[in-house]
Amino acid sequence: MSDHQAAHVYAADARSLAAAREVLAALPGVGVVLEGESRAEAGLDHPRAGDLVLLSKPDRWFTYYHFLDDALAPDYARTVDIHRKPGYDPVELFLDPAKPAMKARIAAKIAARKLGFRNLLDVIPLDASLVKGSHGLLPATPGAGPLVIGSDPALGAPSFPQAGIRDLALRAMGLAR
Repeated sequence: MSDHQAAHVYAADARSLAAAREVLAALPGVGVVLEGESRAEAGLDHPRAGDLVLLSKPDRWFTYYHFLDDALAPDYARTVDIHRKPGYDPVELFLDPAKPAMKARIAAKIAARKLGFRNLLDVIPLDASLVKGSHGLLPATPGAGPLVIGSDPALGAPSFPQAGIRDLALRAMGLAR
């Protein structure tokens, strides 16, 4: 299960983990393979974490594409469909450059929907190389992570683990201490 710069690998048979680790670590774009203690040190030792957790190299990311032939891609792959896709898909930020007159195509599909016809707004390419940035890894420089700006300095310390954003938000809304 991948979501941008992190991928969780679940093994039905623990005996296959060593071979999987070796193959996955050799893939281009894979920066680190975490397992056991290293997974715990990274704060990923929880019941839903994969047996292996892959972190990409800083300038790379993992797609969810589980198909080798674009013709076999599920319907949702070419649509903006955050509810069916397994993870964030930054390719949704692009229109398919291989399809001509894309704006007219979109207008026609929306008009058809207004008339009661069902159709897929299939305008997204399946070319992950279009994405030129990435996010999801912890910053290499301590303190260079996400920025939280608020008007109440009592809400929290200037730095806290990323998992602490939930508690900070609840305190800001007066729902937690």
